[in-house]
Amino acid sequence: MALLVGGAVHASPASALDLNCTTYVHNNDPNTGIAFCDNPTGRTIAFRAVVVCGWAPDVYGQWVTLAPGRVGQSQATCAFYSTGVGAIGVDERYV
Repeated sequence: MALLVGGAVHASPASALDLNCTTYVHNNDPNTGIAFCDNPTGRTIAFRAVVVCGWAPDVYGQWVTLAPGRVGQSQATCAFYSTGVGAIGVDERYV
């Protein structure tokens, strides 16, 4: 399930299912979206960034597996011809 969060220009909390995530656009590259998450649960969860790109196909970050209490980030970069990141979401799965 992808949960998309608008207003990606500034850091914003993402409504992930169980993870606590913040999404933001890279400071030096407006085509790169980042999801930074921590896992406060007692279960291992995998997640990835889901980046909506303007005038280019959407992209997905690498899957990151977080054990309970751990943190991590996933990022993806839109194509060079994109108008930039429009939104960033988080796709997560129990493992």
